[in-house]
Amino acid sequence: MAEIGIREFFKGKSVFITGGSGFMGKVLIEKLLYSCSDINEIFLLMRPKRGKSGEQRVQEFAQIPVFHRIKDRLDLLNKIVPVYGDITNDRLGLSDEQYNRVITTTNVVFHLAASLKLEATLKPNVEMNLTGTKNVLDMCKEMPKLLAVLHLSTAFCNCDQDILYEEIYDWPQKPLDLIKCSTWMSEEAMHEMGKSMMSPHPNTYTFTKRLAEILVRDEYDQGKLNVCVVRPSIVTPAWKEPLPGWVDSLNGPIGIMVAGGKGVLRSMICEANYTAEVIPVDQAINGIISIAYIMGTMKERPSKIPVYNITCSEKKRVTWGTVLNDGKRINYEYPFDAGLWYPNGDVTMNYVKHYLTLFFCQWIPALLIDFLMLIFFQPRFMIRVQKKIFIGLGVLQFFTTRNWDFRSENFKAIHHKLSPEEKIIFNTNTEEVEQFDYLKSIILGGRQYCLKEPLENLPRARFHQRIQYVVDILFKCFLIYYIGKWLLRITGLLEILNGLLSTNAN
Repeated sequence: MAEIGIREFFKGKSVFITGGSGFMGKVLIEKLLYSCSDINEIFLLMRPKRGKSGEQRVQEFAQIPVFHRIKDRLDLLNKIVPVYGDITNDRLGLSDEQYNRVITTTNVVFHLAASLKLEATLKPNVEMNLTGTKNVLDMCKEMPKLLAVLHLSTAFCNCDQDILYEEIYDWPQKPLDLIKCSTWMSEEAMHEMGKSMMSPHPNTYTFTKRLAEILVRDEYDQGKLNVCVVRPSIVTPAWKEPLPGWVDSLNGPIGIMVAGGKGVLRSMICEANYTAEVIPVDQAINGIISIAYIMGTMKERPSKIPVYNITCSEKKRVTWGTVLNDGKRINYEYPFDAGLWYPNGDVTMNYVKHYLTLFFCQWIPALLIDFLMLIFFQPRFMIRVQKKIFIGLGVLQFFTTRNWDFRSENFKAIHHKLSPEEKIIFNTNTEEVEQFDYLKSIILGGRQYCLKEPLENLPRARFHQRIQYVVDILFKCFLIYYIGKWLLRITGLLEILNGLLSTNAN
């Protein structure tokens, strides 16, 4: 065990964070301020916002629910120091004054910023995930007091491997070559070029994140930086901290749950028996902070770059089918407000069934709703929503139709390197998560923090859901009746059946 603990390690330290305004970034900032309150300062890279000073931007943090534990602690909030720039620019676009202040005082760097757009073309993701990472690493090499650098990647970036170990996997293309191409090639040209070099990567996100890992590995091998790679799986809402179920957007699984709970999503291509690889955001952040401490206090530098797969314990992994069934049970008890239809969607690997369900239960209702909106001179929205769902599900399909096998020995070992007290404060033990209760907090969190639907509305929502249930049954009965009648008519069986009925009646 190291001589000092996590809180002692961060005491008096200056931390630099990119991507601090994102989902994981907010939880990281809050956790550092709350649990490592003797930290000196947190430099937060932010894009400039017209008409708002740095102090005003910091005060906005206090209004976000995730900061509820420290919203009245100005002494802690004032430790957030906004620095304005963009990681795609040289020197991150910082002014000389801010740049010099950051490089002369920073002790720990958390590089979280990335483009998460799975559907993006190659060039913008190269600029953000590769060029941006290179710029951050170049800046880190100028920090004389630097102890540790953490590069946030994704557990899904090596999709050509059957078993994903905690190591860096090579790729034929070199990161620096793609960075050079992005400086002169058009977006269309790079997109065409990428089609031939990315396979079997399903999108430019996993491809560029993989190359970014190689870029980070090469810097480590040169002996210039004490850097590591951290790979979380799908990051889900908070388990316990700072608020159970807290989430700030409908990206990822929470968006699917909300769409299904609202009756907007009725079918999804997914193998129900495959494992849902998810990790609560608070346990992922506890792991990231603990890894920074381990990196910053290690006495001997490993020969290979440390890599951590932040994934759920094998004992606690659940299937997509279990998540669906438990989610339905919870949603029937805690329904969302103003749902479009009774929430009774399903997952399938039958593409014919899937597309028929999409047509009859998603696209046709969307057309009818938008038609009614047009008649009553209201803004139309349902077709637009269905298009977004269709694109999103197409992107996610790669991850929900494959069984992932992650090995996470380095991540598991973190828990055993902490003192008994800090095992509680910086809990990374995923075996303690009770899945059904956690899923309930996720659904309630999406309701409260994303949809802004107060729990006081639940009685009304339950009443609406009962009405939707009756309407759903009637609709299915009418649909089966008319489709059956149509099939009987085109096959000629209807006339035969009518003839038999007439004979029996006589």
